[in-house]
Amino acid sequence: MRVYLDHNATTPLRAEARAAMLAAMDAVGNPSSVHAEGRAAKAVVERARAQIAGAVGAGEADIVFTSGATEAAALALAGRGLQAGMIEHDAVHAWIDPVLPVVAGRVQLDDPARSTVQLANSETGIVQDLPAGLAVSDITQGFGRVPFSYAWSGVEMVFLSAHKFGGPKGVGALIIPRGHDLTAQIRGGGQEMGRRSGTENVIGIAGMGAAAAAAQADLAAGRWEQIAQFRNILEMGIEAADKNTIFVGKDLPRLPNTSCFVTSGWKGETQVMAMDLAGFAVSAGSACSSGKVKQSRVLRALGLDDDAAASALRVSLGLETTEDQVLRFVQAWTEKRARLRAA
Repeated sequence: MRVYLDHNATTPLRAEARAAMLAAMDAVGNPSSVHAEGRAAKAVVERARAQIAGAVGAGEADIVFTSGATEAAALALAGRGLQAGMIEHDAVHAWIDPVLPVVAGRVQLDDPARSTVQLANSETGIVQDLPAGLAVSDITQGFGRVPFSYAWSGVEMVFLSAHKFGGPKGVGALIIPRGHDLTAQIRGGGQEMGRRSGTENVIGIAGMGAAAAAAQADLAAGRWEQIAQFRNILEMGIEAADKNTIFVGKDLPRLPNTSCFVTSGWKGETQVMAMDLAGFAVSAGSACSSGKVKQSRVLRALGLDDDAAASALRVSLGLETTEDQVLRFVQAWTEKRARLRAA
């Protein structure tokens, strides 16, 4: 039976999200219509907006629905000339000047109002400290896994994507104070308070709202603490099999589910294929590269040389991951490593 250990790429749909989406399918109206059917669809959207606002710690009027984090990043960053470090996601890199240095895994900045910094990195799991007054933050990987509140963060804008915390693919949100000046990238009917035109994805939005509420409840209940223990078990097993393996960011605050490790002489792409054949879905880095496995600029920015960056594997656990699955992965990886050495 296959084991899915690539939750930073995307997460399985939560039962709560599935139920909300199925119910939303009966809302046949357009949310912009004033008749009863339209109002019913609008109610679905507004319920989800309230759920996300409660989970993120924002006002309901601060939530702007988009097609995902990539669109939300464009909406937040286009034309602003912000700075960032090389560890940001490609969706951010498309709009910024990556000049901020990264020292010992931390982005160094002296002007938060002109900068964007991610909450957590998808490849390494390293969590950043977000300074008050920061212009924009990508909280896509961190939301629901580490504590975060928009209200107390002091960040001007943040964005997130539903499928990273158990919601459906193809829907996300930008969190921005109501009344804040923003140039719409998609113009038309003036939906989403004029910030993002286009008929709302009612079904996807319903799933996102339910998933956000459930994700925040799981975080508050401490469910990720056990997952962090499983990650530690995994790393101890890998280290026992190869003491030269390097665990990226191990001494820094990390997401509880993420382990990125480098095994010299064994390319990450080869490891991914070997583990796939063994029944495990893992990754050599970010999934947002059109299906291509490529050398990580994130790892190079953290000081790894080209050979090391090309030899990285990312394992990202989920709330449904079991200790037995982790131990089975370690055993399979160890066997593959031993065969490589014997060849």
